[in-house]
Amino acid sequence: MATIRKRQGKWQVQVRHIGHKQISKTFNRKQEAEQWARELEVSFDQNKLGHKVIEYPLFSIMIERYTNEISTKKRGHIRERYFLNQLSKTDLAQHRLDQIKAHNIAQLRDQRLQKNKSDTVLRELTIINHIFNICIKDWSYPIINPVKQIYKPKSSFSRKRRLTSFEYNYLVNNNKVNSKLKAIIELSIETGMRRGEILKIERHHLKNRTLIIPITKNGSSREIPLTSKAINILNDSNLPFAMTPNALRLAWSRLKKKGGIKDLHFHDLRHEAISRFFEKGLSIPEVALISGHKDVRMLFRYTHLKAEDVVNKL
Repeated sequence: MATIRKRQGKWQVQVRHIGHKQISKTFNRKQEAEQWARELEVSFDQNKLGHKVIEYPLFSIMIERYTNEISTKKRGHIRERYFLNQLSKTDLAQHRLDQIKAHNIAQLRDQRLQKNKSDTVLRELTIINHIFNICIKDWSYPIINPVKQIYKPKSSFSRKRRLTSFEYNYLVNNNKVNSKLKAIIELSIETGMRRGEILKIERHHLKNRTLIIPITKNGSSREIPLTSKAINILNDSNLPFAMTPNALRLAWSRLKKKGGIKDLHFHDLRHEAISRFFEKGLSIPEVALISGHKDVRMLFRYTHLKAEDVVNKL
């Protein structure tokens, strides 16, 4: 298929044909451009061109290459690898790269939505979309990204989960079983730090009343101010915390089960912390400095103030 457009006073032609690389040429007159495009398309149809026909691999091969060359460079590659392994076992993975169309992706989307939340499927589609973009831009396969041609599931409403007084007292004040877990929970509420950031704190990261986080989720570093309580917690702890992410997850689940606490994620403590920062009167730039958010719109997803506290201010 030929695409003709005017650029800088001249007519540029781009011709794409399955099994061949894109061919481009520029003309002074539109009529010449149209004629050249027609002749080239006829040559394609009659297989008169000597251009090497591209051999398209199975999608499973591209998934494996993406896993080894692209995904391993990401900070969240362990979690992403799990999904990529699942993807490689689907029927979609057995299609040739150029044979995957929008309806194939839509079918996978609908299958995943039967077992997963919309936000999970959205993240998975983002990964698949990136695979196709890499195939097109970096690995020079002349295909169309089918993920861009389907409807995406709507994101669910952001969580508004805040700690109740009972939950706070149980998780912090009445947690006599695991002092290390108690310190991590308190630190999360005092700083708004993510689980992975807390587990990687080293003693030399402390600087006066601030804490330096060398690598954050977005890949950059940040320095956050510490409350007196946070400083005391860190001074009384053996750093780094001797817990793996999985060990923390299991300990957190056991603690919640023992206290009868339901529908509370560890990440909700970050919601709680950021909301408390605003309730203390901190400005948006000040909260962003602590939380590390670069997009204010994302920051508000974590911010759920209690109406009764605002009433007191009014």
